[in-house]
Amino acid sequence: MNEPVTSETYTAQLRRLAELTARVAEQRDEAHTWYERQCAAAERAVAEAAEQLQDAEEELVAAREQQERVDAEVAHLWQQARTRLGARRLGGPPAPADGISATDPVLLLGRARDLIDRVGQPGELPGSVNPLLALCGVAGAVLAYALGAGARALGVGYGGDLAVGMPVLALVVTLLGPLIGLVPARVLADRRHATLGPRPITVVLGAGVITTVLLLVLGR
Repeated sequence: MNEPVTSETYTAQLRRLAELTARVAEQRDEAHTWYERQCAAAERAVAEAAEQLQDAEEELVAAREQQERVDAEVAHLWQQARTRLGARRLGGPPAPADGISATDPVLLLGRARDLIDRVGQPGELPGSVNPLLALCGVAGAVLAYALGAGARALGVGYGGDLAVGMPVLALVVTLLGPLIGLVPARVLADRRHATLGPRPITVVLGAGVITTVLLLVLGR
């Protein structure tokens, strides 16, 4: 037969059961707290990952747009280089070189644009063409004097009002001779891809004025 359980033993067992129940509840609370923390951390990680993914997608879109702008600018600058340097037989623009991927492409394009502008910018005619410029002035003066002489002869031939007006017109045309020399001088400058600056203009006008004065003096 089973022996009866004393009240002290029963009380101790109840106390033991209560302690175990409290410990289990405490451990359950700790487990719930840990689980909630892990879920919160996972949610934060997912949110951060989603934000990073969105930032990466935006950076990718911006990079593609910049690449398209850079490619278009490269093609434009390459076309300008081919035109200004006379290298029309060259193919497409060169591929990006290794080792400069970290360099700002906008900065490189700006340098290339400045270089093309400097190369394509016309300079002034060199001093070695001064004889040709003087010849342009002489030719313009001679041509104007010849036209003036023809006008005077026409006025003498027809007489009347033309005999009075043609000499005046002839004098005006003759005096414009130095300016006429600027026309072939401009053609010379364009062929040499240069500008007709103050010095070349002075040479042309000086030669034209001297020639005009000499022709007028000798023609009297």
